[in-house]
Amino acid sequence: MSTRVMGTQGYAAPEYIMTGHLTARSDVYSFGVVLLELLTGRRSVDKKRSSREQNLVDWARPMLNDPRKLSRIMDPRLEGQYSETGARKAATLAYQCLSHRPKNRPCMSAVVSILNDLKDYNDIPMGTFTYTVPNTPDNKEDDGRVGNKPRKSSHHHHHQQQQSNHPRSSPSPTTKSPSPTAKSPRNSTENHRRTLRNGVNSPLRSEAGGERY
Repeated sequence: MSTRVMGTQGYAAPEYIMTGHLTARSDVYSFGVVLLELLTGRRSVDKKRSSREQNLVDWARPMLNDPRKLSRIMDPRLEGQYSETGARKAATLAYQCLSHRPKNRPCMSAVVSILNDLKDYNDIPMGTFTYTVPNTPDNKEDDGRVGNKPRKSSHHHHHQQQQSNHPRSSPSPTTKSPSPTAKSPRNSTENHRRTLRNGVNSPLRSEAGGERY
């Protein structure tokens, strides 16, 4: 059996790091780290934070058992929308799982029983919730276009529907309506004779007794 320490940094129990012996209580400690991550929204080890807050267990465990300080370490992204009673119960459970003494840690069956009771707490404060729609190319509209397809006008579509409901009547190819300005050859001949009798560009003088040619 190998006693070499393995695993992800920040999750290993203190006795496992010292002796290399892994027990069921060591797994309970690792679960306590995961539970603490869920409560705080932080990683077990974060080198980007200050030296005091880089190790999550060392920074947060002293405040887990103090209800007045618990709000300082809770994930701010929750915006207070959680059961305070359930949060205190979960914090107390994490505190017990992260005990430096393996015998003081609860067994996993007790951990599961406590977690099952947490879902029954409904003292969640009612607050406003704001959801921001992500700005994606599909949501942009330019010049009446949606995406790459042009938007069709509803008035144009309605006009096309009316045209489709009333078919056009095609004119008869054999019948032609006479033009109102068209003159027959007979009428043009009579007008020409009348002009010769009365003179070019002169009014008719038959009634006035004018000269006739």
